[in-house]
Amino acid sequence: MEGTESQDPRSPLAQERTQFAKYRTQLALDRTTLAWLRTALTFATFGFGMVGFFRAVLQSTNTSESAKLHQAAIHMGVALILIGVVGLLSAAGAHLLALGRLRRGEALPLSIWPLSVTISVLVSILGLYALWSVLHG
Repeated sequence: MEGTESQDPRSPLAQERTQFAKYRTQLALDRTTLAWLRTALTFATFGFGMVGFFRAVLQSTNTSESAKLHQAAIHMGVALILIGVVGLLSAAGAHLLALGRLRRGEALPLSIWPLSVTISVLVSILGLYALWSVLHG
């Protein structure tokens, strides 16, 4: 049979669509990583801003209460900066792992414990610590 040796005309179209799907997935990964970059920078900026604001309060009033607020702000600010750094490094690692899987043609698994949940838990713990400090400090 002569017709069995010819290639299915749909095959090149399917390969082209697969390449475009991979490209769209890579762009989606890039957008997600950039969103995490903005989020991480927001955490870090807020942490630095908090410390700077309460440093200015301490310098202008120089009371024991403003000194306590400044110390608390340093702890909260450092915690926010660390949460931002953890989020950014985790997002970069997840991005690189997903791109590697995509390049190898492997499936991209759904995360059991997403980065967003991790950051939410860390911020919740920080918030509970801050609340406890306010109520017992």
